[in-house]
Amino acid sequence: MKIYFKILLLFSLSITITSCDDDNEIDLCCAGSSVVDLSSQNENLSTLVSALQLTGLEDVLSSPGAFTVLAPSNEAFDSFLNSIDATSLDDIPLDILSNVLLNHVIIGRFESNMLSNGYASSLAVSSASDSNMSIYVNVDNGVKFNGTSTVTSADIIASNGVVHIVDQVIGLPSVVTFALADPNFENLVQALTREDLTQSFVELLSTPMGFVPAPLTVFAPVNNAFQNLIEELEVTSLNDIDEPTLSAILTYHVLGNLNQRSSNLFNGTILITLLDQYAPGEGNLTFNFADNGQGMLIDNNGRTSNIVAVDIQADNGIIHAIDAVVLP
Repeated sequence: MKIYFKILLLFSLSITITSCDDDNEIDLCCAGSSVVDLSSQNENLSTLVSALQLTGLEDVLSSPGAFTVLAPSNEAFDSFLNSIDATSLDDIPLDILSNVLLNHVIIGRFESNMLSNGYASSLAVSSASDSNMSIYVNVDNGVKFNGTSTVTSADIIASNGVVHIVDQVIGLPSVVTFALADPNFENLVQALTREDLTQSFVELLSTPMGFVPAPLTVFAPVNNAFQNLIEELEVTSLNDIDEPTLSAILTYHVLGNLNQRSSNLFNGTILITLLDQYAPGEGNLTFNFADNGQGMLIDNNGRTSNIVAVDIQADNGIIHAIDAVVLP
């Protein structure tokens, strides 16, 4: 049966960005130039051009096609280098630098009036799956990518795409990156960061590849799911759920050592969560298809949770959004 999932996503949007500084602005008369040509003409993008030359991506972004390039300014690169204790681009392994740069490139031409809240795929490749990573766009207040990088100058038109200058380098995202960036997960973040939790779920979900239990698969309840849970448990807020119960619930939403993409989910698939480490036999979920073909999870209590968004791919794992909190 073909999987049918309702997706939160891609670019379908409605916003116009007009803010730009003289240093960032490139005359639209240069529209016959490639993305790299335009970047080379802007002194504020000289570090980006150097990075493209170092990695060989200069040729890629000079080729015919349709690219949306999120171009970090020189100041953005300076902040990035400082954050990783590097003195220059030469301090970054070329494979990592290349993947970071590719995380700023989206296939297709998306001008500012085409952007809205949701996910797209960058050209960066996830260490967890060898598939393209997701990138989250938020247009509630300007345009921001992955919750950190804001567009300062938009719609610089090139012959092979469009450039939007951004004020931060967009690092390779972890599962936590998307939880923090996406307002649909605000209640989940509140639960994950409750001060009395005996385990740091932020550290757990930030585990890099090469360390147990990465890669991670997270079934992430959206905000309404937690609101419904509060009513179901007859409490007034998330803070009223006792710590052992909340920890067990959160652990029950995470699979370890697995990047479970939706294409590999089949009727009757048993999913062993991290809770099984603490309560053997009690940490399983069952995946099934509903009659309409939509994917759903069945928990140990026979309750169901619909999967409403799939394959939000991070570097250390993957997120699928669900509309109900599952209970062990």
